[in-house]
Amino acid sequence: MHRSLKWLAVLTTLGMFLVLLGGALVTKTDSGLGCGNEWPLCHGQIIPENITIETVIELSHRVVSGGVGLLLAALSIVAWRTIGYKRETKFLVILSLFFLIAQALIGAAAVVWGQSDFVLALHFGISLISFAAVLLLTLLIFEIDQKFDASTVVIDKKLKWHTIGVTLYSYIVVYTGALVRHTNASLTCPDWPFCVNANPFMSFNMYQGIQMGHRLAAGLIFLWILYIAAMAIRNYKHQRVIYWGWIIALTLVSLQVLSGAAVVLTGLNLYVALAHAFFISCLFGLLCYFILLISRSKLNEGSVSKVS
Repeated sequence: MHRSLKWLAVLTTLGMFLVLLGGALVTKTDSGLGCGNEWPLCHGQIIPENITIETVIELSHRVVSGGVGLLLAALSIVAWRTIGYKRETKFLVILSLFFLIAQALIGAAAVVWGQSDFVLALHFGISLISFAAVLLLTLLIFEIDQKFDASTVVIDKKLKWHTIGVTLYSYIVVYTGALVRHTNASLTCPDWPFCVNANPFMSFNMYQGIQMGHRLAAGLIFLWILYIAAMAIRNYKHQRVIYWGWIIALTLVSLQVLSGAAVVLTGLNLYVALAHAFFISCLFGLLCYFILLISRSKLNEGSVSKVS
């Protein structure tokens, strides 16, 4: 039973990841109206007759989202019955289902009635929360074998609050990045890292402000994670999950910044843009896992080096 549950959890997590990247693909290829202003039908049909690449992308995203929704429903029922005794299980099940439904409703509303760019920018972030919840649920399921006990992890207050802070802040970074794409501000500053061609006193318009605001937010999260990673490397050498976890986080945020620069410098290359979405998704999932560890670990009030 446990083995089947693990496979179901992994499959659902991968499916949620495909939903996440599929939504990014829809946005980056401007395929949101690939099925016209109709949902769940596509141009009034289940399978439309006149198929364009935009139609294929939008319809595929809907089909994958529906299939993953069924997988998530099955996983939620089995996990609730099997590991419902774990305190986080029911919360994560409800969270993943709620935000998956919210993502679908916002997507449907955008197709049928249209939405402002500032509302549409929420779509990726909502999908990200659902993905992170499913990822954490999967990790809980894999703890059935008790090969890792999070209660053995000791985290001091300083690292705890930095972790919580940078995780919450990462959501702001995600939103500003989505806003850049939805407002078509990606190439309003074709230079990187600064908007060299813009006169900061005369011609700095809203779109350049959105673009540069995202770059500033991304720069700050890079510096913040660099600082936390240095802290982890210095004080958590004997706690491999924390030590290597923050090294991976630093690697992911570095790749995120580099891919963001490459998006601009390559003129919105689709593969680079999807890589950009991939790295932030992995980073957010990892940060959420750190939060899970904090909630289950022993909190050391003093310096962690005293107990390492």
